[in-house]
Amino acid sequence: MPFSVFVDLGQTALELGLISSLTVLALFLSYSMLNVCDLSTDGCFTLGATVGAVVALSGHPYLAIGAAMGAGILSGCTTAVLQTKLGVDSLLSGIIVNTGLYSVNIAVMGGASLLNMNKTETVFTKMAALLQGTPFARQSKLAVALIAVLAVSVFLALFLRTRLGLAIRATGNNPDMVRSSSINPAFTTIVGLCVANAFTGLSGCLLAQAQKSVNIDIGTGMVTIALASLLIGNTFAGKGRNIPLRLAGAVLGAVIFRLVYMVALRFHMPAFMLKLVSSVIVIIAIAGPYLKSRFPVLRRRLVHRSGKEAR
Repeated sequence: MPFSVFVDLGQTALELGLISSLTVLALFLSYSMLNVCDLSTDGCFTLGATVGAVVALSGHPYLAIGAAMGAGILSGCTTAVLQTKLGVDSLLSGIIVNTGLYSVNIAVMGGASLLNMNKTETVFTKMAALLQGTPFARQSKLAVALIAVLAVSVFLALFLRTRLGLAIRATGNNPDMVRSSSINPAFTTIVGLCVANAFTGLSGCLLAQAQKSVNIDIGTGMVTIALASLLIGNTFAGKGRNIPLRLAGAVLGAVIFRLVYMVALRFHMPAFMLKLVSSVIVIIAIAGPYLKSRFPVLRRRLVHRSGKEAR
């Protein structure tokens, strides 16, 4: 296999990994910080993609980003209100919103299940025009993805140090203590999910503009991919209090996950098997640290058993 193929494979994995890492960062806020497993991620990702595509098709690629993030905020607010104000279980509220968003996304797309953006101006085509004639002319997608990831990462690192950000982190750790400290955990949950889903909508919007098409299944399995990437990142960055390091680990996990995907496709793995690959990666990412912690105990048992047999 030529070296240029490896370079192209790595660049594609890096571009897609950075774009999907925005969803991983969203899950970092909702799952790791707020301790809420938001199962509306798939539908919210698709919502960001469809809203962004429709606005871009109308000739406003930059406005599409804001519209997609606004749609994500509405999705997150709906999920949060269901669980904080209406007493719906957090997992069930995510499932309900995700189910309802399927119909909403079809409506946004005008009743169609596919939108073609081949002749549409996007943030990537504008970046390509900006970089034309420079050594980075072929890196327009990578440049846009890097800018978005850096902006979101810096925002999260600073936001989680603010008074509201610390309240959100405290809500995830101990909501009863937060309530006794005169902080409304319902408010912090709503804000946290709104911010997280804004990033998920942004991720969907950028992916839609990058591949210049949107279908109704573009977000299917995204919550699994994001969770796997987050867990992979945790193995590198750990679960300490260093937020910037953990954010960097989340981004790295997304890139590694996409690289595994690209390698699997390169070796002609059937597309229908990729969901199984995602599940296996999640199992390894979850079970790996547990088995590693259990290894000394298992080794002692084996040594003890072999000693008995020797006698």
